[in-house]
Amino acid sequence: MKAYYLVKNGNSNNAFELRDINLSEPKADEVSIEVEAFGLNFADVMARLGYYKACPPLPTVIGYDVAGKVIKKGANVKDIEIGQRVTALTRFGGYATHVNTNQSGVVPIKDNTDATVATALATQYSTAYYAAEFSMNLQKGEHVLIQAAAGGVGTALTQLAKRKGCIVYGTAGSDEKLEYIKNNGVDFPINYRKQDFYEYIKAQKGEKSMDAIFDSIGGNYVKKGLKLLAPGGRLAMYGAAQIAGDSDKKSLYRQLKILFGFGKYSPTQFFGNSQALIGVNMLQIGDFKPYILKKCMSDVVDLYNSGEIKPFIGKVYDAKDLAEAHNFLQKRKSVSKVVCKW
Repeated sequence: MKAYYLVKNGNSNNAFELRDINLSEPKADEVSIEVEAFGLNFADVMARLGYYKACPPLPTVIGYDVAGKVIKKGANVKDIEIGQRVTALTRFGGYATHVNTNQSGVVPIKDNTDATVATALATQYSTAYYAAEFSMNLQKGEHVLIQAAAGGVGTALTQLAKRKGCIVYGTAGSDEKLEYIKNNGVDFPINYRKQDFYEYIKAQKGEKSMDAIFDSIGGNYVKKGLKLLAPGGRLAMYGAAQIAGDSDKKSLYRQLKILFGFGKYSPTQFFGNSQALIGVNMLQIGDFKPYILKKCMSDVVDLYNSGEIKPFIGKVYDAKDLAEAHNFLQKRKSVSKVVCKW
C-alpha cells in the first residue's frame, strides 16, 4: 500500500513523497477502499502552498475524493457491501492506493462507471449540489453568475442551474475556456482577462441584477459581486483561489491584500435588501451534518445515472505525475476535473 505524502509547502516538484502505508482496520462507521483514481481540487493546491488551515500538520496525505472498490467495512455499515465500486469523499487521505473513510461520504456506483468521472461526483458535484439546492435554492428564471465556470465546481453549477431553468453568466480566462463553458450551457460567457465581469453585467443588465452568485475566487470579486446582487439575492462562497496566485511561495502581503479586497459589510445591508452571504464547506457539512452529505452524494449519483448531469474530465495523469498535475491545476490550465490514476 502506498500514499503520496505532502512533506513540504511550496513548489509541487518538492512537495510530495511516495511512502509505504499500513491501513488500519476500518472503524465501526467506516469502509476501506482500494483506490482506482483520486481527484485533485483547488483546495489541494491551497494546502500544498500552506494556505489551508484545515490541512493536518505535515507530513500528511491530502486529497478529498476517490473512486474504487470496498474491501472492508465496519460493524455499523449496512447499505454498502464489500466488493461494491463506490465514489467517496475522504476528508484528506485520498492520495493513496487504499483509504478508510466514514460511510456518510460513500455512495455505490455502477460497475461500468468510469472511475475518473466518479471522483468528480464526490466533491465537486456534491459541493455544487449543496450550494445550488440547499444554500441557494435556485429557481426557474433566476439570473445566476458563476465565477470560474470552467472549473470542476463551475461546470457542475452550470449544469445544475440550467437544469433549474436559470439564465447563467459565467467567467473564464481564455477563449478556449469560453467556448467550453458556452457548450456547457453558459448563456453569457465572460473572459475575465479581457472584460471586467462587473462592468459587463452592469452594461447588460444593470446593478442589482443577479439573483444568485457563486464565487470561488474571493477578494474584490466578492465585493464587486455584492454590487450586482438583486434584492432577495444570494452570494455563496466556496473558495478563495485568488490567494494562491501563480507563486509557489506563501505571501502575507498577498493574503492581506485579498482580505482587504473583500471590503467591509454590515448585517443591516443584508437584511435591508433581503440578501444573503453564504459560505459552503463540504468537510464541515460532512463532520456536522453527515446525513446531508450522504443525500447530496446520493442525489448527484442518481442525476448522473439518469443522464441529467455530465461530468467532464479535463485531464488524467498517472499518479507518479502528481507534481505535474498540481502545477497544471495551480496555473489555471485545467478545464473541469483533474484526476490521477494508480
